[in-house]
Amino acid sequence: MRRENQSSISEFLLLGLPIRPEQQGMFFALFVGVYLTTVLGNLLIILLTRLDPHLHTPMYFFLSHLALTDISFSSVTVPKMLMNMQMQHQSISYVGCMTQTYFFLFFTDLDDFLLTSMAYDRYVAICHPLHYTTTLGQGLCTLLVTVSWILSCASALCHTLLLIQLSFCADHSIPHFFCDLDALLKLSCSDTSLNELAIFTVGVAVIVLPLVCILISYGRIGATILKVPSTKGICKALSTCGSHLSVVFLFYGTIIGLYTLPSSSTSNDKNIIASVMYTVVTPMLNPFIYSLRNRDMKRALRRLSRREIFSK
Repeated sequence: MRRENQSSISEFLLLGLPIRPEQQGMFFALFVGVYLTTVLGNLLIILLTRLDPHLHTPMYFFLSHLALTDISFSSVTVPKMLMNMQMQHQSISYVGCMTQTYFFLFFTDLDDFLLTSMAYDRYVAICHPLHYTTTLGQGLCTLLVTVSWILSCASALCHTLLLIQLSFCADHSIPHFFCDLDALLKLSCSDTSLNELAIFTVGVAVIVLPLVCILISYGRIGATILKVPSTKGICKALSTCGSHLSVVFLFYGTIIGLYTLPSSSTSNDKNIIASVMYTVVTPMLNPFIYSLRNRDMKRALRRLSRREIFSK
């Protein structure tokens, strides 16, 4: 019976955003602009961190990987959403849906682990500045990123393998603009208790524990800053953490808002709006946060601009 149900579901229907047909054109143009800004802004960060020797530090090593993750994360859902907004047939194949779910979970977890690594980088830079270069060498930075990729892959694979074991009912309409794991579980005719257990246990490992590590890091950073006698020293310490803290608040703020919304039909539109903030807006804001609040990035951009002018 399970195999028959699985084979009969060859595609899902993505209902998309809760917007009126006459608003489709306006929102399409808006999301195209947001997506292009996300890609170009994060590509600029990657370019600057690779070309400018002054940015060859652990902080910008992690930042370049975060920028790559944000491009990939946004590309998992936004292009398909834009295509569906321009087409009458808003379907996605079964394989495509499972693939989208996998990569969505993968890049979400990777984002989380990279933010945790960056919090550790800020902790060492402020609390142990004399040992910064020796503690966070190239080997450790590469190891942290590699472990982040492995753990993210394992987490996403766990959810996806459990998901493909489920059978789905005749109704294959997903009230979302992408293949959301929670929405897919609600469409299943199978027992999803194992999937829900995995969401809880793996969620603790990849969301709660990294958040605890970030809070501990900033707790120690705060304790160290309070011991600094001069106001100038405090401002300098805070400036090195401001960009990262802003991104952490955006990331976890939208996640908390998304998963604390009541699970009911009346809250579905709010759920979709929170998802748009999480998957579309946040990746776009990260380059602005790191470029506008970061003097090193501004200097690197000016040096790159001068280099291009003089090369001509």
